[in-house]
Order: sequence, then structure tokens, then C-alpha cells
Amino acid sequence: MQAKGIAHKYGDNIDTDVIIPARHLNTQDHLELASHCMEDIDSDFVKRVKQGDIIVGGYNFGCGSSREHAPIAIKSSGISCVIAKTFARIFYRNAINIGLPILECEAASDGIDAGDIVEIDFDTGLITNLTKREIYQAQAFPPFIQKIIRANGYLNSVKNK
Repeated sequence: MQAKGIAHKYGDNIDTDVIIPARHLNTQDHLELASHCMEDIDSDFVKRVKQGDIIVGGYNFGCGSSREHAPIAIKSSGISCVIAKTFARIFYRNAINIGLPILECEAASDGIDAGDIVEIDFDTGLITNLTKREIYQAQAFPPFIQKIIRANGYLNSVKNK
């Protein structure tokens, strides 16, 4: 499984209220949530993001509340993967549960700039910055997480058994 897209870069401690502001949590509509993704930190994000793009963050990405709305908004906006130095544990779990691939890789977080074209091989954990011709190694997903991601979320993976 692979992804390729343009990087959208953010810093440390990007919390769930920045990913999807609380004032928009009165809906479960995934596209409505996506239309407000990152708007308080990057008002042009939803205008720039394209299907397959990648978010790159720093330390503690997804901190804050435990709401699933944050990874849903990211995935529904077209983002194919989030790369960060570290993730808040509940965000990590929520992302995997909904089938949003996320990779921890400090070197990639440091090396990738906004606008770089990035390619990811989820089976090997290999992240290639095509713009800078650099390669970074993240830990590949274990087989059970690969199955969840391929099924587009935990519930779908259970239905497929």
C-alpha cells in the first residue's frame, strides 16, 4: 500500500481543537467536518489540500480531547497520511480505528518542508521526499494494523472476517 502527495507542514502540539474546532462538532457528516479541517491554524488548508496529500507535524500531534472527529476531518479532507515526530496516544488509536495511516518519524518531520512531494510505502515504512531526493525510515505497520488500514477502518476489518 502506498501514498503520494504534497506535504502540508505544521509544528508541535497540534491539538484536536485546531484540527477541527469544537464549534463544528454538531455534525457527524464527514465532508462537513473536512470543510473546517485546520481552519483556525491554516485558513487556506481546505482550498489547497488535494486527494492524497500528506500532513507533516512535530511532537505530540493530535493532543487534546479524545474525539474521533479530528482524524475523520483529516481523512475526509483528502489527506492520505499524517507523519509526525510523535502522536498523542488517543489520536493514534482513533486514526487507526478509522483507517487513517499515521507514521512516527522524526527525520521525516525535520526533513520535509511544506510543498515537498512525498511518497510513502506503508508496508516497509519507507518515506521518500521526491522533492529533495531524501529517504527516511519509519517503522512499518504490523500486519494487524495493515489489515485495518486496507479495510478502511477497524469496523470494516471486523465485518470482513
